[in-house]
Amino acid sequence: MRMRSNLLLLLAAAIWGFAFVAQRVGMDHVGPFTFNGVRFALGGLSLLPLMFFFRNNSPSTGDARPKSGWRVGAVAGTILFIAASLQQAGMVYTTAGKAAFITCLYIVLVPIFGILLRHRPSLSTWMGSAVTVVGLYLLSIKEGFTISHGDLLELLGAFFWTAHILLIDRYSRAVDTLKLAFFQFITCSLLSLGAAFWFETVSLNGILAALVPILYGGLCSVGIAYTLQIVGQKNASPAHAAIILSMETVFGALGGYLILSETLGSREIVGCALMLTGMLLSQLYIIKPKKAEKLTG
Repeated sequence: MRMRSNLLLLLAAAIWGFAFVAQRVGMDHVGPFTFNGVRFALGGLSLLPLMFFFRNNSPSTGDARPKSGWRVGAVAGTILFIAASLQQAGMVYTTAGKAAFITCLYIVLVPIFGILLRHRPSLSTWMGSAVTVVGLYLLSIKEGFTISHGDLLELLGAFFWTAHILLIDRYSRAVDTLKLAFFQFITCSLLSLGAAFWFETVSLNGILAALVPILYGGLCSVGIAYTLQIVGQKNASPAHAAIILSMETVFGALGGYLILSETLGSREIVGCALMLTGMLLSQLYIIKPKKAEKLTG
C-alpha cells in the first residue's frame, strides 16, 4: 500500500512539474489569478462525473461522525489559494529558481511541524530531506543567494504549502476523497477569480488563447494530480509525501528541457540526481526488515 501511495505521489509530482511549462505558456495571455481561477474550476467540474458514479461510496474511517467534506475542502482550498498567491506575488520580485527553492523548503518544514503534531520522522526521512534540499539548491539557484522582499513572500508561502500537506494528511482518511478534492478546487477557484476581477483584466480572448495550457492545468494538474495527492497521502507519512512531491521541480526542469528547449547544465543534472537520491533515502524505512515478533505463551 505504501509503495502504491508513493507511486501515486510521484505521478502527481510529474504532472505538476510539466504544468510549470503550461503555466509559463499560459501567462503570455492571461494573468496568474485568471489562470488559476479557470483551471481550478475545470478541475472541480472534471470530478463531477466521478462523484456521481461513486455517490453511494463513503470512506471506511471507523468514525461514527465523519468529518464534513465541504468544510475540510473549503479550508484546504483557502490555504491552497493563499500559498499559490504568495508564490505568484513573490515571483514578481525574485527569480523563478529561488522561488522554486524557497517554496520547496516544505521538505524540511513538514517533518518539523509534524513533530508538534506527534509525528515521528525516521532518520532516513531527515537524511532524505537534507540531501533533497542540497539537490534542490543546485537545481534552482543560479546566482548569489540574497534575501529580497520576494524571497520573504515565497518563504511565507512555504509555510502555507506545509499547512496544506499536513491538513491533507490529517483528513484524507476521514472524509470522502472526491468531495474533499472537489470543494478544495471550487474554493480556490472562486477566491482566484475574485482576485482576478479585482487585480487583473479578464478577457475571453485571452482565456481562449491560453486554452491548451488551461486545459492541461485544469484537467491534469488540478483534477488528476491534486486528487492523486489526497489518495496517495492516505498511506504515506506527510514527511515522505513532501519529499516525493518536491520532485515536481525535477520534472519541471525536464519539461522545460524537452518542450521549451531550456538548457540543463552539469550543476542542474547533479541537483536532479541528488533529489532522486534523497527521495530514495527517505524510503529506506519501507525496505528495512521487520524485527522478529516475540512469541508469547
